[in-house]
Amino acid sequence: MSNNSSNRQMVPEARGALDNMKYEIARELGVDYQQAYKGNLSARENGYVGGYMVKRLIEKAEKSMAGQ
Repeated sequence: MSNNSSNRQMVPEARGALDNMKYEIARELGVDYQQAYKGNLSARENGYVGGYMVKRLIEKAEKSMAGQ
């Protein structure tokens, strides 16, 4: 059986940088984001962190494409 999950990382070497970004954004938003268990957070809190990660990654990609 093949795994067709869309959550797999395309560049596994980026895992550490993405984790650091996740914790940095959580701190900025005031979300108590611990490294292991996240069951104490609401879906909204987890969604904020993920949403801001996407926003920041898009901003970085746009700057990279613009040559800045």
